[in-house]
Amino acid sequence: MTSISSSGPSPFTSALFAGALAGTTVDLSLYPIDTLKTRLQSSAGFYPSGGFRGVYAGVGSAIVGSAPGAALFFITYEKVKLRLRLLRENVDGNRSRSGRSTGEKWAEPVEHMIAASAGEVAACAVRVPTEVVKQRAQAAQHPSSMAALHFILAQRANIGALGVWREMYRGWAITITREVPFTAIQFPLWEAMKSWRRRKSGRSQSSAFESGVFGSIAGAVAAGLTTPLDVLKTRMMLAKERQAALSLFARIWKESGPKAFMAGLGPRVMWISGGGAIFLGTYQWAFNVMTGIT
Repeated sequence: MTSISSSGPSPFTSALFAGALAGTTVDLSLYPIDTLKTRLQSSAGFYPSGGFRGVYAGVGSAIVGSAPGAALFFITYEKVKLRLRLLRENVDGNRSRSGRSTGEKWAEPVEHMIAASAGEVAACAVRVPTEVVKQRAQAAQHPSSMAALHFILAQRANIGALGVWREMYRGWAITITREVPFTAIQFPLWEAMKSWRRRKSGRSQSSAFESGVFGSIAGAVAAGLTTPLDVLKTRMMLAKERQAALSLFARIWKESGPKAFMAGLGPRVMWISGGGAIFLGTYQWAFNVMTGIT
């Protein structure tokens, strides 16, 4: 049986550090695939955006944003998930005493969807600015992350501090629109597969390997279904001027047709499938070690 040590850091401290380690590990290990995906989705075209050259362009911003973004996601996810579970158990206890149905079959996946969505909103506070800087370097608009950041900050004289803020958070809404459906698909699937495996094995917690395999499957499914939103997000972040999501969607549809919204599907599914294995496998390993699960 799996045992959990009573000493050591709290589950939320463990989620903080495990998430930070997982985010940094996956972003650095799969960064070249992310670069190729960005260039395939660029309106300038794959080769004008850099082709296969300099696939680590913009990696500096990824290093800066990975750990805090992933840590924010997991501490929010675990905290909201716990609160919702306690609330459900309290409600179900009252219903059980009154002889009414508890509705547990559907409640747990919904809790995971809500918790993951809340985690993504929190993480995007860090992720969006680093994505803006990173993708402009990846698409060869600037030679490095630092050059892309300097270019944005230098616009303060013309657009003011608020304008710079808005530029750094360009694509915020579409990023949230992409990430919330993505996590609402990925995390309930991941949690459901882990729960199924725990019932089969009789253990109270999943191993890092199991978590990685299930994370890969769930990530691939979610990545494929949300590719059109990812294309729209990339185009918004790379555009020379701010554009409304609906008008940009209409322009892409008119100029390139529906197939444009599946640009980068292969690299995206490959990247997120591999990333899901590394990210959620690393997270589970670190979480298990820090909470004393053996």
